[in-house]
Amino acid sequence: MPEQAPTPERLRQIGFGFLGSKALLSAVEMGVFTALAQNPSSKTELTDRLGLHPDIAADFLDALVALNLLERDDGVYRNAPDADRFLDQNKETYIGGHFEWANTRMYPLFGNLTETLRTGEPQTAYSEDEDVFDELYGNDELFERFVNGMAGMSAHVAENLAESFEWDAYETVCDVGASKGIVPVTVAEKNDHIEATAFDLPRLEPIATEFIANSGVADRVSFHAGDVFEEELPEHDVFVMGRLLHDFDLTHKKELIQRAYDALPDGGALLVYGTMIDNERRENDGALLTNLYIQVETDGFDYTHEQCQTWLHEVGFSETEACDLPGRESVVIGWK
Repeated sequence: MPEQAPTPERLRQIGFGFLGSKALLSAVEMGVFTALAQNPSSKTELTDRLGLHPDIAADFLDALVALNLLERDDGVYRNAPDADRFLDQNKETYIGGHFEWANTRMYPLFGNLTETLRTGEPQTAYSEDEDVFDELYGNDELFERFVNGMAGMSAHVAENLAESFEWDAYETVCDVGASKGIVPVTVAEKNDHIEATAFDLPRLEPIATEFIANSGVADRVSFHAGDVFEEELPEHDVFVMGRLLHDFDLTHKKELIQRAYDALPDGGALLVYGTMIDNERRENDGALLTNLYIQVETDGFDYTHEQCQTWLHEVGFSETEACDLPGRESVVIGWK
């Protein structure tokens, strides 16, 4: 058989991938999955409940069916299993707050990628006096949904770290940039000797303290309000930094690592997790694309396992290890 000639299909899927992305983001914005979690519905019912225009409602809903986000039987729509679990606002597993942020900020901002590629500069008004999250912090409802979404995105990592790391060798842990505290709470729940701290900006305190109070381990988990660049970290046996380093340039990345190292005792450990780029920089397309977005928005950037390990060694960590976690996350561990 003659060798089959290439087709344009793969290129088409990449080039027009934004169509499916925007359909999902708009569905989250309009509450489609929350509505269907409450009650599977017909097109007419959803049109009335969500304020869809009747001329386009069927096209929109059927596109979500084709994307395997919805199922349709005899004209009745219901959520696909993963959409029902992660995109219903009423479930603790909801990650849609992260998609809401993607819809309002990331999606339009990434359209400026070409300009960043030409200038090397972020395409925002970001400066030392204006944080990229100022807009988010100023909207209480959106901010809480975003925080809950980030917690949902981190829940599986928290479970894995809580079960796989050698916690028996330690007594205290501090998650720097903990958001509402899903990692310290989960570690404490699964290791009844651990005292845990969630360290983040004061803006997170009301949400985190409520979450911790309702967790069942409030006697062993506390929230520490502070700015990691303005004060020394409180001494702990283990520090965790999840999806934190990529927000900053190299100087600030190393400063964060140094601050953790200085606050650790001999034998202490730093766990850095996130969506890291593979060392060969050719396989993890999700991490490489996220890395491009970060540079459109901020002075930060993502990195490989080897880069992260090098930075840990440079500040003094004597031993490091990198491993992939279930899903798209990785963790780098450094021991002092």
